[in-house]
Amino acid sequence: MTNIRYSIIYSRRRSIGISVKPDSTVTVHAPFRTPQIRIEQLILSKSDWINKHLKNFKSSVRINNNHPIRSGSQVLLNGKKYHINIFPSARTEIIIKDDNIQINLKDPTDDGIAGRVLDKWFKERAVIVFHDRFYSILEKYKDYNFNPTELRVRSLKRRWGSCTTKGRITLSSELIKLDDNFLEYVILHELCHLKHHNHGKEFYLLLTEVFPEWKKVRNELKRYVR
Repeated sequence: MTNIRYSIIYSRRRSIGISVKPDSTVTVHAPFRTPQIRIEQLILSKSDWINKHLKNFKSSVRINNNHPIRSGSQVLLNGKKYHINIFPSARTEIIIKDDNIQINLKDPTDDGIAGRVLDKWFKERAVIVFHDRFYSILEKYKDYNFNPTELRVRSLKRRWGSCTTKGRITLSSELIKLDDNFLEYVILHELCHLKHHNHGKEFYLLLTEVFPEWKKVRNELKRYVR
């Protein structure tokens, strides 16, 4: 027996799978009529793997606030924590003052509006910052002849970046909340996919050449969950 708490979802699948989520929930996905003893044996055999992921998630940093943004809330911007202060104002705007982000709102009593205004501001800031950083990196590594066809900044939920076979690179706007070295790593990672659209040996050789510390930065990036 194991002390791991888990739930079971039965479906018309053919095999048993286990998922561990950032909220520390463990779920077994099993075919209909799977014996309970078989599920318990699987949990027991995978207990080290499950506990490793649970431990990692406990030390993780959530960059999205699931609660309404109010005065006193904390948010990340460029890897730094900022305190939120909300004030009534005839004009909706956001002002950064030292370690504080001041949000001026016409109706500060609306629980949801501060979060929406802040989210829009983050995305607009990301577009400006990311384009500037992206093209400065392209210039820095111009000898590698990286030739992306387009840069997009989107609210990606599961990935930090992507690169299509047609050369279109997309960056997650959530990167604006983290240190600049994570942004540089993701940009160079996706640029390397222009040359090698896989994660094979040649891809990692190129990535190591342009960003030698990628392993360390990648592992640090795994701490952040959305």
